[in-house]
Amino acid sequence: MKEAEAGNWAKVFELIRDIRVALLTSIDADGRFHTRPLQTMEVGADRTLWFFTAWSSPKVRELHEDVRVSVAYADPARHLYVAIAGSGRVLRDPLKAKQLWTIEQRAYYPDGHTDARLALLRVDIEQAEYWLAPGPVSHLIAAARATLSGTPADIIGENCKTT
Repeated sequence: MKEAEAGNWAKVFELIRDIRVALLTSIDADGRFHTRPLQTMEVGADRTLWFFTAWSSPKVRELHEDVRVSVAYADPARHLYVAIAGSGRVLRDPLKAKQLWTIEQRAYYPDGHTDARLALLRVDIEQAEYWLAPGPVSHLIAAARATLSGTPADIIGENCKTT
């Protein structure tokens, strides 16, 4: 991996690490998008995301049919948005479940990290894109420039796509 590409991935991981909830989209049996919020349990330097889910969840059936997923992160207060595409798989791994376990998960899995209902969802990231927008003042300045020049603004802020 080239140094610049490694830096882009490091930036993606840095941006999403503090955003607790992601929107995971899979494809249902009818070929439609199915989106739901999930708490990110780990952002791995090996380009993986880890989540807990239930074996009875529709996403388990969906991923059995089509592994493609999208994971979206947003932090509007920081003007930060990240879109991830990858493949998902559901597995049992008691050691990984124990490593990722937090006490708040007992609300969903009362028997702890060994709960029979608990499955791990691993997303292998294939590509990511992020947008960092400056604050509202930058948008006002861009609006003024666009008004004066008649040319619309391009991207205001930073945008990067990595594969």
